[in-house]
Amino acid sequence: MKIGILSRAEGCYSTRRLAETARDRGHEVEVLDTLRFSIQLSDDHPSLYYKDHEMDDFDAIIPRIGASITHFGASVLRQLEQMDVFCITSSNGLLGSRDKLRAMQSLSRQGVGIADTAFVRDRRDILAAIERVGGAPVVIKLLEGTQGVGVILAETQKVAEAIIETLQSANQNVLLQKFVAESRGKDIRAFVVGNRVVAAMRRTAQGQEFRSNVHRGGVAESVDLDPVYRKTAIRAAHLLGLRVAGVDMLEGADGPKVMEVNSSPGLQGIEGATGVDVAGAVIELVEDQVMFPELDIRQRLSVAVGYGASELFIPEDSPIVGKTLAESHLRDRDVVVLSLERDDVVIPNPRGERVIMAGDRLLCFGKQSEMRSLIPPRKPGDRQRRPVSTSVNSDE
Repeated sequence: MKIGILSRAEGCYSTRRLAETARDRGHEVEVLDTLRFSIQLSDDHPSLYYKDHEMDDFDAIIPRIGASITHFGASVLRQLEQMDVFCITSSNGLLGSRDKLRAMQSLSRQGVGIADTAFVRDRRDILAAIERVGGAPVVIKLLEGTQGVGVILAETQKVAEAIIETLQSANQNVLLQKFVAESRGKDIRAFVVGNRVVAAMRRTAQGQEFRSNVHRGGVAESVDLDPVYRKTAIRAAHLLGLRVAGVDMLEGADGPKVMEVNSSPGLQGIEGATGVDVAGAVIELVEDQVMFPELDIRQRLSVAVGYGASELFIPEDSPIVGKTLAESHLRDRDVVVLSLERDDVVIPNPRGERVIMAGDRLLCFGKQSEMRSLIPPRKPGDRQRRPVSTSVNSDE
């Protein structure tokens, strides 16, 4: 298999480890400078040139795209996707995770714990926004900062207001986030590869620094994650469309709080802290996807108009709560339950005597209109937040 690694720094630890590991497993590897690509658009077929040579013989691409070239890098990935080259990080996944506001918006309605976050543009709204996220101290973040750059802790409202005004005057967009006091100076980095967390570490800031990033001098140690943290990390990565991600979480009093999902996480800190061959896990995922490709779920399940696959979050007022699957008569209504997720347990092909409880997540295939009937419609004026079901195919 021929693998391309998009990276502007061939000698950096992460790029070097991925290349060496892939070669050790018998693959041909080239490290490609992302900025040396040229995109060719025509009405017959998409093409991509690297250093004036047409690129058409790669089986897979592993992007290591820096924040400063996010948009051009995403364009290169999008062109590769049009050429049916497997990219372990998609163009949409890269763009969605790099924009912190967009990422938090994507996570906020899906049952993933996040710190209260606000985004304002008018200086007259700053103080009210600070109050809404819990008051000072408050964390201020640049929308596209990385490795702790552009993350500031403002101890008072006056300081926060001054910092935000200064940044906005420099045309910088900023987020306000609740300061989670019980997690001050430390966080969890979970490294997600596919459907599992392959390694996790706790990072602790040193001295007066509150940012725990290793690049800012933080000290990392291996940690055995609680199942809730593993589940949160995997779900956050998948909701942003990422197969490989570094998910940063604070240890809040009421559970994990996702702060950031990194689409190009570094390997040096996590491999050094945990001793886990993370690069090997990434290459293994590439092998699985290219050599044993997944079925296109959307095509395979689109057997008829109005049918598809959906993940349903069952609220307390659903008509099937307290009933067994058999009593719910879902099969009679052209709905098949493929799996049931409760707490940290996923039950595939659940039996008919299984009782449905509020908070369950059902992965179903069947008639979309029938699946909607399982979720009571929101009443006028009802602003109760509940995770939104996600549908693979909802054509009607």
